Order: sequence, then C-alpha cells, then structure tokens
Amino acid sequence: MQDIKKNFWLEKFDCFSVTGKDARKFLNGITTGNILHSENKVIKTCWLTPNGVLRSLIEIIFLERNLEVIILAGNTNQIIDYFNQIIFPADDVLLSEPFLINRIQEIDESSSWRTYQPIFFKKDDQEFEIYKNKLNLLNSSDLKLWKVNQAIPSLDMEINGKNNPLELGLKDLIDFDKGCYLGQETMSKIKNVSSLKQEIRVWQSINSNFNLEAEDKNFYTNSAKEISVGKITSIVKSDSQIKGLAMIKRRYLKEESYFYSEIFGKIIINKSVGSIFI
Repeated sequence: MQDIKKNFWLEKFDCFSVTGKDARKFLNGITTGNILHSENKVIKTCWLTPNGVLRSLIEIIFLERNLEVIILAGNTNQIIDYFNQIIFPADDVLLSEPFLINRIQEIDESSSWRTYQPIFFKKDDQEFEIYKNKLNLLNSSDLKLWKVNQAIPSLDMEINGKNNPLELGLKDLIDFDKGCYLGQETMSKIKNVSSLKQEIRVWQSINSNFNLEAEDKNFYTNSAKEISVGKITSIVKSDSQIKGLAMIKRRYLKEESYFYSEIFGKIIINKSVGSIFI
C-alpha cells in the first residue's frame, strides 16, 4: 500500500518576546486564552477590542524564560504599541522588538488547522533549510485555497473592525471561565443568550460566466436580489474554481444553501472544518 505524502504549511510571521515575572499574567488579561494555566507549549488565542471585535489572531509559545507572541493575522505595530501603553510601571513585563519567525505545521483537508502543533525556526539557518527540504510544502496558491477552506481570518478581510471571534468560528479559542480579559463582557453576553447574528462560511461559485465588472459584494436569496443574506469578505481564484469566505446572516443558514451573487452568479456555501460556533 502506497504511503500518502503529508502536506505542510510553511510561512513567516511577525513575532515578539514578552519577558518578566508578570508576563503570563499580563497576556492573560489581554487575550481570550487561559495563559496562566495552559499545559500546552503553544496556545492559539485572540486579541479583541473592549467590545469584543477581533483585532488579531495570535499564537503564544511558552518557553522557559519568556513567552513569544506570533501574529498569525493582525497589525503587529498596533499590537506592540497597545501592549506597551498598558504596561504599568509596577509590572515586571518587557516587550522585545518584532522579528520574523518560520512556522511549520502539518495540515490535511479534513482536520481543523488547530489540530496539529506547529514547530518554529527563528533563522534561515542550515538546520531549517535541511528540515524544510524534506517536507512537501504547499505552494502559495494552494495555501491560500487551504486557508479559505479552513476559514482562517485575514487582516482587512474577515478582521475588519466589525466581526467578533464567535462569528468567525473561533469559539474554542475563548476561555469563558478564566475571568476578566479585554472583550470578556461581550463574549459572555453573546454566549449566554446565543445572540450571533452571522457566521462565517466558505462559498464557491458554480457558474462558469462571471460579471467581474460588478462591485456588489452581497449575497442574495435569488437573482432578483430581493433579500440580502450576507457579504463576501475574501475571494480566491484558482485554475479550477473561484471561492472565498463570506459572513452570512444566521437566520438564512442551511447546509448546502444556494445563494446568488451579482458577480459570481449561483453560489453554494458550506461550513469550514475549522469553524466552531456557539
């Protein structure tokens, strides 16, 4: 029986270190994950606005003497500036200058991107080159398509100053029991009353003719555009398909629903394997 070759996601991300005895406590009060009591070496978490809107998707590496914050999606300078502003003089917390880090993770089509633990290389040194040359790495086009299928949010697309992490299918990155953090009140309110108005979905055009001159990013119930059901947030084009992500109003959601786009015609939507909703 022939072995199935594993695929890997390799990408460079901005990163900065957080040192000092109060480092865990500091990050615990800002992000949605339980930084104080995590038993994992790497934790995925979110940075929100005070009213619960997603500003950044981040990953935190727990090292012996410091924590390293990786910006998977977000504005690095904005994050560092904000973090520095809220460090009190009495806090034993110090942030480093940002640097690039190589992040490698095994992936597959049927499992969430959060299933596999990543590994990291700080420099393009010989060890990194030897390691990556042994892997079957996705090219940039296939990686974009895979990220859409996983509904991984991107800055200025799904992370647009409007959407919260529960709408974006990131419920498992929120610790609802850990106590106070930035945006915690809104997250608890949404969870307790199940008040999500929309959810992220993967959409795909099933038409061969497109009206690429149209600028209407909305999805409708039909070609007459009687009812708007959601809005396109991102688009990926490959040789064989056009698909992307969209925020769909929850009351219109059904598995394998068909909607209409002025640009892409008849479209189908599906839930991502990477999304978890309340």
